[in-house]
Amino acid sequence: MEYAAKNLVSGGPNLNNLSVVVLRDGLDPPEDCLEMLTTQARLQVVSEGDLGDVIDSADVLFVWPFRVPTLRSNWQRAKRLKWIHTATAGVDGLMFAELQESDIVVTNSRGVFELAIAEYTLGLLLMFRKDLLTTVRLQQKRQWRHRETGRLAGARLVVIGAGPIGREIGLLARCLGVEVEVVARRRRENDPDFGVVRAVDELHGLLGRADFVVVATPLTRETRGLIGVDEIEAMKPGAYLINVGRGAVVDEVALLSGLESGRIAGAALDVFEKEPLRDDHPFWNRSDVVVSPHMSADAAGWQKAVTSVFAENLRRYSSGEELLNRVDKRSGYGGGFQADLQE
Repeated sequence: MEYAAKNLVSGGPNLNNLSVVVLRDGLDPPEDCLEMLTTQARLQVVSEGDLGDVIDSADVLFVWPFRVPTLRSNWQRAKRLKWIHTATAGVDGLMFAELQESDIVVTNSRGVFELAIAEYTLGLLLMFRKDLLTTVRLQQKRQWRHRETGRLAGARLVVIGAGPIGREIGLLARCLGVEVEVVARRRRENDPDFGVVRAVDELHGLLGRADFVVVATPLTRETRGLIGVDEIEAMKPGAYLINVGRGAVVDEVALLSGLESGRIAGAALDVFEKEPLRDDHPFWNRSDVVVSPHMSADAAGWQKAVTSVFAENLRRYSSGEELLNRVDKRSGYGGGFQADLQE
């Protein structure tokens, strides 16, 4: 589907001659988002199966799907491509060696999802601490069973990931009196938000004291399998693991073993090694696991917000200004922030 440009901003090059391809994901992006972009450029909106038909003429690619395997398979035809923007914060589903080694600029949608993910995570902390899962189960059984629950104030939380998402989670949790430790690749003193940011090699010592462990890091070579058998064993008995980062950061076999043995009390997983989670996976049937379909970031209005980020970058691109949210393609970290197990 093609959308002609209208009301082009004056002062820059004629973007009507610029080929902007929007790679959609299902029904995304909505029509009002596309209308927002046609004030600046001519658009071609295609599904992934049709990417090969337009990639040879594309100057700019706006990617909505999380994973884009057809981009690599059509890479040799992407002769004109200069810039890719992704509607996500993490970029691991997009990256491959040829793209990393190229001169093509990659930008992400950092700034859209942080607070939504932090609120979602805070809801999970409250759910576990207040034992709301049991409350719902007892209601379904019509059982009146009075019991005590815990408080978040004074609980200890370790957030793995010191980027914008991890920071927002830590700051929001602190508002309820939670003691927060944030972990990054390198230790940093005098952090403006947390005083000290711990190094990843300090993680084991922190796990044994944490009531909650939240994974909020992107998937990179360094973070793949970061939470494995040793880390699950190091966790405090009765603790909870929450993953809102990437599924492959957590060894799911090790996590399942830790749950079955009672080593940890439960887990909330919004991301998985393979998505969607297969319907016979044991996580579905466990009363101590909350499964959600990679939705923690998707608060109402996120599509328009993502489109606004791309629209601003398109304006900058047309006027030769520096693009927002440039990604370090080799490390996999989102642009504009220190590359320390972020987002």
